[in-house]
Amino acid sequence: MPDGTPSPSLLRDADALIAAGLIAPDARDAIAAVEARYAVAITPAMRALIDDPAGPVGRQFVPDPAELVTAPHEMADPIGDDALSPVKGIVHRYPDRALLKPLLVCPVYCRFCFRREHVGPDGGLLTEAELAAAYDWIRARPQIREIILTGGDPLMLSPRRLSSIINTLSAIPHLEILRIHSRVPVADPARLTPALAESLATDKAMWLVLHANHASELTPAARAAIRLVQAQAVPVLGQSVLLRGVNDSEAALEALFRAMLAARVKPYYLHQLDPAPGTARFHVPIAEGRRLLAGLRGRVTGLAWPTYVLDIAGGHGKVPLGPDYLEPDGHVRDPWGVRHRLAPNLAPETASV
Repeated sequence: MPDGTPSPSLLRDADALIAAGLIAPDARDAIAAVEARYAVAITPAMRALIDDPAGPVGRQFVPDPAELVTAPHEMADPIGDDALSPVKGIVHRYPDRALLKPLLVCPVYCRFCFRREHVGPDGGLLTEAELAAAYDWIRARPQIREIILTGGDPLMLSPRRLSSIINTLSAIPHLEILRIHSRVPVADPARLTPALAESLATDKAMWLVLHANHASELTPAARAAIRLVQAQAVPVLGQSVLLRGVNDSEAALEALFRAMLAARVKPYYLHQLDPAPGTARFHVPIAEGRRLLAGLRGRVTGLAWPTYVLDIAGGHGKVPLGPDYLEPDGHVRDPWGVRHRLAPNLAPETASV
């Protein structure tokens, strides 16, 4: 199967969603209007987890007419990818690292995706000439130490093509770290074959960052796919998006992070939702997100605690959102909210925070 070619078993349009019982027949025209603008794909692995289209898994992937309503604060390129792309396929936001997007195909299309205006089944696959130009751009910048392969989803590439990309990047002397961001291990675990896992082999430091938002996504098949990656001595981190109706409770977040740890995946980032068009129904206010994270402190191991981050609109980078425990009057709150006075040498005016 060529890179990015959709599986015939994917649910890709309103008729398939009706046949699968995920939307009502009278919603066909409204959902067809959504699919005309934003890509739709639900894998068999994800379909098996959807017992309610409005539940925590269905809500992530089943299209909704609300997606065609753009709120005033929403934008087509919320994190500034386009403005920070010096050559096709490259995004350069931080001095020491850059993104390489070799394709724009995903196994599933999340209804809250911040790149929803760009990803889709047409592929966006970089040509050999475009890849060569991206490699040349990286080679010419010795300050770049890390390349993050993203897209789309790099694990939608064939083992041969992914191995070629990794080998070429590995031969660039000043690169120290390679990172892959992927939804494949949970969304389409059958795609992650031993051959695809072996294509990650490199003498550089390689990391996989897994995107999962609900504990139920960490199925036995997903855990088996993750183990194939880990068997290549590739550590796996987890990133999630805080989403209304998906994981917006202490119980849901705790279950998610515990499921990640059980799969030997370290929760890394919990993202504040990026304001992409038509995603307002997923929004959780930052103050609520901070309360949720604070509620988990002391309740779960520190290994299960991600950094809660905001990617500042316009491409200004990620910043941590807290919660905070140090107070300006020389006190610090413990995980249960009790205030304690700091030693004088740790007072806020001298403390490193």
